[in-house]
Amino acid sequence: MSVIITQPLTLEEFLKLPETKPASQYINGEIIQKPMPKGRHSRLQGKLCAVINEVTENLEDCLWVSRITV
Repeated sequence: MSVIITQPLTLEEFLKLPETKPASQYINGEIIQKPMPKGRHSRLQGKLCAVINEVTENLEDCLWVSRITV
C-alpha cells in the first residue's frame, strides 16, 4: 500500500485551477467536491429563486415610479 502526502493548496492556486463539474470548493487548503443537490433541495431552490425574482421585480417597479414622480 502506498501513501500520497500532499501539501495544502493556497487559495490563489485553487482559483487558477479549471472549473469542475460538479463544482469543487476550497476549505482549509483542501479541494472538496460539492455534493449534487437532491429532490427537496432542488424544489426549495426553485421556490427561493421565484420569490427573489418577484421581490426584485416589484422593487424595480417602485424605483421606476419614484424616479418619475420626483
